[in-house]
Amino acid sequence: MAFDLESLAEATSGAIGALVSTSILYPLDTCKTKYQAEVRAHHQQKYRNTADVLWEAIANGQVLSLYQGLGTKNLQSFISQFIYFYGYSFFKRLYLKKTGNKTIGTKANLIVGVAAGACTVIITQPLDTASSRMQTSKFGKSKGLWKLLSESSLSEAFDALGISLLLTTNPSIQYTAFDQLKQRLLKRQLKEKTSTNSSPEALSAFSAFVLGAVAKCIATFVTYPAIRCKITIQAADLDDNNETEEAESKKQKTVSGALYTIWKREGLLGFYKGIEAQILKTVLSSALLLMIKEKISKSTWVLLLALRRYLFMTQTRLKSA
Repeated sequence: MAFDLESLAEATSGAIGALVSTSILYPLDTCKTKYQAEVRAHHQQKYRNTADVLWEAIANGQVLSLYQGLGTKNLQSFISQFIYFYGYSFFKRLYLKKTGNKTIGTKANLIVGVAAGACTVIITQPLDTASSRMQTSKFGKSKGLWKLLSESSLSEAFDALGISLLLTTNPSIQYTAFDQLKQRLLKRQLKEKTSTNSSPEALSAFSAFVLGAVAKCIATFVTYPAIRCKITIQAADLDDNNETEEAESKKQKTVSGALYTIWKREGLLGFYKGIEAQILKTVLSSALLLMIKEKISKSTWVLLLALRRYLFMTQTRLKSA
């Protein structure tokens, strides 16, 4: 059975990169998620900032609880990144083959990215919901993956699917912002070099890194209200809720309910609660993932070639026997 070896190599290296970056940044991700999931009036808030979640874990001697749900998150990250990178590489190669072009344009590239992201979200949404509920559970009281999935209905397993699909536009916003910032910077550099014959055709590595980080921050800022609503919908229910809070918690499990609850209890700024930690985690995660992916992609390609050769030789021997 033939398969796309290049797409498989991209998917494998991307998935391994996601696995490592998720594990390294998981305590920050847990603190961020628990802080974002709390929707209360300012005078009733348990956490004033993301650091309060960390201090609570340390004070209660439950630092290891910052890793609750790590296995599920790693499984979700590995599968989602594998599907995304494989889908992106596959759709890209399919587009080039159908059109006969040697390179892919900006618009087509964005469409391919959104298509790969949508496929990823639909397949991994139950794992994403489960990992969010594990992270937002009380320290030391997180349920296992199988128990969470067995207790949830099909609709609950796909909580916030619409928002997750909407968030696949995040890379498009990031790329658009990067392109606009790049053009402005190159125009300014060109004006400064009018006295010479040379003109800047490309950004330096440092400039590209800075603009990439800024573009990611812009994309995160634009989509952050949707991110906050998604976490609010997927958050675990507290065991000590009274009847009134339990009724409000059920209303909160819809997009309109989440928007109304955040607006009512925290106001406009509530939609951006925890954005600092989100940006820090997102930028670090993207940088780590891509760095690790680039480092191991060549080794992954060699290993897959060796594996294919071994399977081919084994198949040949069996046929000749």
